[in-house]
Amino acid sequence: MVDSVVTDRGDITIIGAGLAGALLGALLARQGFKVRIHEKRGDPRVEEYEGGRSINLALAERGYHALRLAGADDEVIDQCVMMRGRMVHNRNGTHSFLRYGKDDTEVIWSVHRGDLNSILLNFAADAGVEIYFHHELQTVDFESRRIRLLTPDGPLEESFTSLIGADGAGSALRRAMADRDPQQFTASTEFLGHGYKELEIPPFDNSGDFSLEPNALHIWPRGTYMCIALPNDEKTFTVTLFLPNEGSPSFAELQTGEEARAFFDREFQSASIHIDDLEYDWEHNPVGVLGTLYLDHWAMDDRAVLLGDAAHAMVPFHGQGMNAAFEDCVALARHLGAQSDRAAAFRAFQEERLPNARAIQQMALDNYLEMRDKVDDPLFLLQRELEIELSARHPERFLPHYTMVTFRLMPYREAYERTLAQNEILNELTRDIDSADQVDWDRAAALVSERLPLFTDVTA
Repeated sequence: MVDSVVTDRGDITIIGAGLAGALLGALLARQGFKVRIHEKRGDPRVEEYEGGRSINLALAERGYHALRLAGADDEVIDQCVMMRGRMVHNRNGTHSFLRYGKDDTEVIWSVHRGDLNSILLNFAADAGVEIYFHHELQTVDFESRRIRLLTPDGPLEESFTSLIGADGAGSALRRAMADRDPQQFTASTEFLGHGYKELEIPPFDNSGDFSLEPNALHIWPRGTYMCIALPNDEKTFTVTLFLPNEGSPSFAELQTGEEARAFFDREFQSASIHIDDLEYDWEHNPVGVLGTLYLDHWAMDDRAVLLGDAAHAMVPFHGQGMNAAFEDCVALARHLGAQSDRAAAFRAFQEERLPNARAIQQMALDNYLEMRDKVDDPLFLLQRELEIELSARHPERFLPHYTMVTFRLMPYREAYERTLAQNEILNELTRDIDSADQVDWDRAAALVSERLPLFTDVTA
């Protein structure tokens, strides 16, 4: 990415000043574009961030790479807490630690959405981006290239050259595109049937120390539901319960804080003892919706394009929603910087990113089953052990699934296709055995060589 370009590349209007909108604005402004952002909410730098409805974010290599390109990586990392792996809390009160990567060069970072958004908004403003808050997109006239916004001072109309929708799963720009061409731009959403609610673990005994191991993502897997906790830099943990919407247990069943406390005491006792305000938070924090948004077309010639959750919202169980959106920002900035034909740049962006979005959406759904139902399963643990060994023996062909998705920049689609092939190998090698000592390593080598092509660049 070019640091600074004097050439005027024209104006671009971004709808949404969240994570993707702010990052993209900074990247484009540094390339010489005149960027304006309209955001319907207030400025999180001066207003209290909306809590109770935002899962803590896990920053991985793809997102970190984008931040490095924007020059924001050091400031962001200062607000993060390293997570080396999963701390699995079993029903019987025991717990075990499963490392994500081979060492501390392969970790993920827990970061608060509001802190990250504020940092990126500052970088965008410093790059010359004009940012307007409490500006809600109402309508778009694509023929005359004019938008109508609702502001605190009343309606506002403004012209545009190109619009970029970075305004989330409920994207107003996507709705406007669908109103104009419903055949092309109407999205479908598959809801999970599960929701989520956020709670908080305060510092231990008000001493200012973490109540749980800080450098881990804590998981309480319970089959059809689970609880997780991610550390924050102020020594708290953001706790998120994922639970069916209906049935037993479910959000429909657990109405009061008292009922929720009894449920936590029974199912997540090692978390419950630390959640001081569980009853209050349960009754005041909303239940979040979980779903996957599918859209086959993201671009309307040179007039509009969508990215991030506006184009491909996903469930949060691979921790890749933000990272995928940041990759979108890098790809779109690259295509816009490479050619003056914006319609061609938007098309090229869609062709590159849509197959990868589909792949990570599916992997996120798959990972929910793994997190809630498999992380304490003996076969799963055996196959993870085998993954690591096969990667050590055949690094030119085999990498653990989590490594490909989280610590590499290889396209999501390639990571997904390789994962499917590797899972077949793992299933065949672990059939009718219960220990890595029983693996036929000659057969394993033959299967890897036969079914997995060489990496073009194992570090990519």
